[in-house]
Amino acid sequence: MNIHFSDKTVIVTGAAHGFGRAIALAFAARGGRVWACDILTDELAETRRLCLLAGRWCRVETVDVTDRDAVFAFVAAAEQSSRNGHVNILVNNAGGVLGQVGQPLEQVTPAQWQAIFDVNVTAAFWFAQAVAPGMKAARSGRIINISSGAGLGISLTGIQAYASAKAAQIGLTRQLAHELGPWGITVNNIAPGFIRSNPMSERQWQSYGAEGQQQLLERIALKRLGSAEDIAYGVLFLASDYAGWITGQVLSIDGGK
Repeated sequence: MNIHFSDKTVIVTGAAHGFGRAIALAFAARGGRVWACDILTDELAETRRLCLLAGRWCRVETVDVTDRDAVFAFVAAAEQSSRNGHVNILVNNAGGVLGQVGQPLEQVTPAQWQAIFDVNVTAAFWFAQAVAPGMKAARSGRIINISSGAGLGISLTGIQAYASAKAAQIGLTRQLAHELGPWGITVNNIAPGFIRSNPMSERQWQSYGAEGQQQLLERIALKRLGSAEDIAYGVLFLASDYAGWITGQVLSIDGGK
């Protein structure tokens, strides 16, 4: 199976490290014109450097994905630079727990709850809203949202807002798939299992200790953790022509549960 994205315009959010960086690199290496954004400027610059080594085109911008105006401006710039005037592929990867830790529900503040929803759900909606007109005009497009196994079950972090937000993002995926399907636009979701892909997940892994780490591995069918590249490969498939009749689906990439 030869998957290539020559001259296609690809937006990847949350691309400073982890899944986002791996996804950006995967598209760049296959000919994509990658537009990557994050709030972590220095790490984002490293993503650009690696993308240019892997491919031939990458632009990065520091964008707060919870700022609707900033999102629309970023998408407009990508569309203006595009060879065909629209974004071909959107990967909504930005999200996470924002440094929060699990605590009893009665101690969760409104600001903590809302912040996680804003970055995991609302941001994905803003980006989809921004790219939709161009994709509709072209009668084609791919939107891939990155949720979590927490959205299908419970969160290992114990953070109520995170589990709820990722479940909401999956619901948004299914809804948009039906709304945008008549224009040839597919909308799918990837739910990763636990992967040591960024500083936060690494701290979480270390917090389990040797015994907890082994227990986590025993719950995985393949008895090992995956990598950020495993997630990127799933994104490549859903963004490719091979997945043209797949929409509204959730692909669990978790080593088997």
